[in-house]
Amino acid sequence: MTSERKLCYRILVVDDEVDILKTVRSSLSTEGYKIYEAEGARSALRIMRDTKIHLLLTDVRLPDASGLELLDVVQRKYPHVPVIVMTGYASIHNTISAMKRGAIDYLPKPFDAKTVLQAVSNALEIFHIQESDSIKKSKYSGEIIQESPNMKQVMKLVKRVANTSSTVLITGESGVGKELIARKIHSLSARAKQPFVSVNSGALPEGLLESELFGHEKGSFTGAITSRLGRFHIADRGTLFLDEIGNMSPAMQVKLLRVLQENEFSPVGSTEIVSVDVRLVTATNIDLERSVMEGEFREDLFYRLNVIEISVPPLRDRKQDIEPLVEYFLQAFSRKNSTEKKKLTPEVLRYLLNYRWPGNVRELENTIERATVLADGNTIRLDDLPAKIISILKDNTLPSLPEGNINLNTLIDNLERHYLLTALDRCNGIKSKAANYLGLKRTTFLAKLNRYEIYNEEKNMNS
Repeated sequence: MTSERKLCYRILVVDDEVDILKTVRSSLSTEGYKIYEAEGARSALRIMRDTKIHLLLTDVRLPDASGLELLDVVQRKYPHVPVIVMTGYASIHNTISAMKRGAIDYLPKPFDAKTVLQAVSNALEIFHIQESDSIKKSKYSGEIIQESPNMKQVMKLVKRVANTSSTVLITGESGVGKELIARKIHSLSARAKQPFVSVNSGALPEGLLESELFGHEKGSFTGAITSRLGRFHIADRGTLFLDEIGNMSPAMQVKLLRVLQENEFSPVGSTEIVSVDVRLVTATNIDLERSVMEGEFREDLFYRLNVIEISVPPLRDRKQDIEPLVEYFLQAFSRKNSTEKKKLTPEVLRYLLNYRWPGNVRELENTIERATVLADGNTIRLDDLPAKIISILKDNTLPSLPEGNINLNTLIDNLERHYLLTALDRCNGIKSKAANYLGLKRTTFLAKLNRYEIYNEEKNMNS
């Protein structure tokens, strides 16, 4: 972390022990951080009301309230402020309670300057990422638009499975809202008052993912300067959501399978066996059955995860949801920017309804945000849309009808056959890529190839 960025960060330290305040102040001030101090919860909240605080360090036992109660208030009022709990009473109960209530780390007393600095640096990196992502992150965080019949079916299934303990596998393309579905399952379940913990298992290398999921002991690897609870531990009695499960390494697949079979695990560097009660929900945008057949994903783990599959349709297959989603995003960006809600011209809406949205709901959201920023006045016009949307639809002209009588079914068959062959040609004969290019399931694509008897042509193209 650069010294320039450190000067921008304000850290509040809450403790009634003068020596602890002095140690933390001395360690952090010399690094360039701006330090605020409070001896109790009430004075801490007064400081946070009047000053933008970027990080809170609080003792568990305070003279006017517990640090856990302060943590609850901060989570409600200032949810983007990371919290580190300091405690001389480092019982597992207090630690788990703090982590479940939203603390991102804990420091068992006594601690040295190096430990404090490392914990603070890690926490502020998280704050920096969250602050950057808040500009990009969807306001579409809790409401699921379901005007289309297939999304209504998805939500019926969500409601039916929510109160079971079965593992759920959510499938669908990137950007369709798989984490929203997972959160909805949790919110409708008997575990709703317990933690919902989300981990992107495809974004972390194997070593870090193991530590993230199962925790680690101090000194178990380079950089492990404190012990840390894993996400399975924090999610105990709640729901753990693992996104991009298909990208998990074979070694991690074995470890995850053990947790599902035994409901227990060992933190990295520890011989302790930890038992947990976690409802696991996973998600993937790849074909796991195919990965199993190709030996890239364990078959036994696949069947453990795929007790109930919820397939979220792409946006192109739920056209009836596009207009209400657009209205939702227009309203959200209006609130975000404190401006009047913008309107669309009928032509813009027509283009939005007819575009295929390869990036799904996420792409639609980004398109609407871009248009609200670029629009001159309160009306979004065609020029405010990305060029690719306009050009694709303008170029998407259909051939004129031939003279004389025609057979419509034959005309449609010829057109479909032409596009199947064109897709194969553009994808070098790779069927899975051609199917994805046309927005079809692989099984549907293969059935169409069989119907039009174009296997010989495909072989000729590859020869």
